[in-house]
Amino acid sequence: MKTLAFPLMVIFCSVPMIAHASSPAEQIQETIQEIMTIVNSPAAGTEIKKQQALRDTVMPRFDWSEMAKQALGRHWDSVPARQDEFIAAFAEFLGKTYIGKIGSYKNEKIIFVDEVVKNSIAEVKTKVIPANGEATSVNYQLRQVAGEWKIYDVVVEDISLVTNYRSQFNRILSRGNFDDLLRQLRQKEVAQGN
Repeated sequence: MKTLAFPLMVIFCSVPMIAHASSPAEQIQETIQEIMTIVNSPAAGTEIKKQQALRDTVMPRFDWSEMAKQALGRHWDSVPARQDEFIAAFAEFLGKTYIGKIGSYKNEKIIFVDEVVKNSIAEVKTKVIPANGEATSVNYQLRQVAGEWKIYDVVVEDISLVTNYRSQFNRILSRGNFDDLLRQLRQKEVAQGN
């Protein structure tokens, strides 16, 4: 299964967390600041401690159940008894992938372009500007869950992360079954953890 390496790196380099932030853009900005502090701090300790600190910061920012539901698409309703199992495997897979990419963040600037809020849905538009090269648009799709804004999709240069995974999962499920999909997610997860 192919993954989108660049979007994952950008997501983690641009996601922050603070309980007092009220707007989606504020929550994204604060999470980014927290991530950058961890990534750039020599006091963060060993690589394992840094990875755990990043995990503690990043994982709560995402609405994993909504992301998993959308990524599974039309197959979601066909596995009601296994939805929680899929959410857990999907979150572990994506979380480890994202966190693994954060370490490659070097000298990028993140500019917040716009925030659009409609009821409990929002989009935060950003540009990631590398030290050398062209800017990349990274737009966060969020929804309000229990008073917090949670990311349920990331769109990099008009390519949706969730749509990309939905296509990959559809291909896997067209050739195999749900157990095959879970096995591939877990194998990727194990490979990334080593």
